[in-house]
Amino acid sequence: MSAVIVVIGAGSIGQAIARRISAGKHVLLADVRQENADAAAKVLADAGFEVSTAVVDVSSRESVHALVTAATALGDVTGVIHAAGVSASQASIAQILDVDLYGTALVLEEFGAVIAAGGSGLVIASQSGHRLPALTAEDDAALATTPVDELLALELLQPGRLRDGLHAYQVSKRANVLRVRAEAVRWGERGARINAISPGIIITPLARDELNGANGAGYRRMIELSPAARAGTPDEVGTVAELLMTERGAFITGSDILMDGGGTAAFFYGTLAGQAPAPKADDAGDPSVAIPHPAVEEPKEESA
Repeated sequence: MSAVIVVIGAGSIGQAIARRISAGKHVLLADVRQENADAAAKVLADAGFEVSTAVVDVSSRESVHALVTAATALGDVTGVIHAAGVSASQASIAQILDVDLYGTALVLEEFGAVIAAGGSGLVIASQSGHRLPALTAEDDAALATTPVDELLALELLQPGRLRDGLHAYQVSKRANVLRVRAEAVRWGERGARINAISPGIIITPLARDELNGANGAGYRRMIELSPAARAGTPDEVGTVAELLMTERGAFITGSDILMDGGGTAAFFYGTLAGQAPAPKADDAGDPSVAIPHPAVEEPKEESA
């Protein structure tokens, strides 16, 4: 049987990672929209990869389980790339929690039950999770270890506890990293590894739209005032992902790598310090407010 790499979220970042680790393997591309999966599949197929597609809604256990079934029917699942989600600027609090928080935990649980020995997984989180103030030890533990189907009932996720979409996004991305750390124990029991990458602003089609849109000035300021003074590329994320998902990163599991050109360093200790508060309702159109970055691939509920 073939070795199978599952890519959840068919955008630029997922494709860049798949190209680095999928030669000679079968790539199963999953997205909430069939047309997105088909478009990405054509690009990879034209580059010589063996590809099939699936539709998945990661906020649905039934849908994610069906994806697992499809993947295992193709062969041994040796890699899982969870590279999609919804954006804080384009989704409701409920959608963010359903997709970015619950959906990620669900993917980790379902694929953690079938990942092959020697396999590895990767979650694309976000720099936003690193900009959230420290939670209590109790809240950290709850986000890391609460059974998946009980996660959304946690007190810290209830209405009134989350100020706005950005706050929900930050908590969700913090939860992704905590969940990866905890899941490393269970994945390790199968001889597999799981890690995360927290990107900053990565140039994707959505990012270009945002940079040229009404909030473009805010994005450009974040880029210009970061130590790297530029945005990242999907291929740069792919470089780090290749380390984490191949034998060269065999001693790395349960970890998260922040790769944001130093933007978070500037947020806490440099020129961005104090300049990027969580936006309030009346800040929504103000480009002087640092808005959520477009590290996720699409302004939609993808397969993340």
